Amino acid sequence: MATIETVYTGGLRTEATHVQSGNKITTDAPTDNNGRGEFFSPTDMVAAALGSCMLTIMDLAAGRLGVDLTGTRLEIQKVMAAEPRRICEIVIDFRMPGSYDDKTRRILENAAHTCPVSKSLHPDLKQTIRFHYR
Repeated sequence: MATIETVYTGGLRTEATHVQSGNKITTDAPTDNNGRGEFFSPTDMVAAALGSCMLTIMDLAAGRLGVDLTGTRLEIQKVMAAEPRRICEIVIDFRMPGSYDDKTRRILENAAHTCPVSKSLHPDLKQTIRFHYR
């Protein structure tokens, strides 16, 4: 059975439905590629997926350490290359809600770098990940 069902709705837009929950996501082509930029573009979703995956895996590690990551904020920048048109870099700045000791920081940062999305992306896609602690 499919995990996601996607339908092209016209006008450079798609609607993806998460089969298990019924939640829907609409995508739109970006304005620099003839879209209206009113929704996430498919490449925006790749960058968002990387950040969400990293934070999820970090929180699993944080739970084992008794650390609460609630309030962690990510600033994500997607950089596009022209020939061929593709994502060439994703920059993620983690704004962490605490200071944490060195051991905790190493565990959390390592967890982020081992997330399945990160490991699934092509090695030519540069992942610049920075952590900022209070």
